[in-house]
Amino acid sequence: MRETMLRGRVWVLAGADGRLIEDIDTDQIFHNAHLHITEISQMGAFALGNLEGWKDFPEKARPGDILIAGRNFGAGSSRQQAVDCFVALGVAAIAAPSYSAIYFRNAVNTGFPVLRSGGLEQAAAEGRIRSGDEVELDLAAGRGRDLTRDGAFPLEPMSAVQREIYEAGSLFRLKKD
Repeated sequence: MRETMLRGRVWVLAGADGRLIEDIDTDQIFHNAHLHITEISQMGAFALGNLEGWKDFPEKARPGDILIAGRNFGAGSSRQQAVDCFVALGVAAIAAPSYSAIYFRNAVNTGFPVLRSGGLEQAAAEGRIRSGDEVELDLAAGRGRDLTRDGAFPLEPMSAVQREIYEAGSLFRLKKD
């Protein structure tokens, strides 16, 4: 069984004004120029490579890091590499107010934690959560906590299906009797 309490350094994908970047599309997450790469382990080097201000993310990221993004994260194509590049880097989870339906389902099927939180926009805008902070996410209960600033933010808990796939490691590893 996989851990449902995650703790890691957070990266807040925000602009200079502190507002979360919205509508980050799959081309910004993993540019189509790199679609020839088929080994997941090599995809991490290109994560967020087409998102202005975040092109150096792969050099800074460490396993266990957590991303916070704006509304409609993963808009655009059904590009699985846009999930796999974060898996390759060892990113532990992404929290955002909303996701494109295809991105969300690709992540769930991969067993990659994507969590919804409407409270993140205000927390980021007010500086209550900042890149570099240590956060803790309770995937089952739906609670987020910024340990650096001693503040909480709401998360929607994983659905029963999402949690079952996450605990199995992916949809393909899920065994039904």
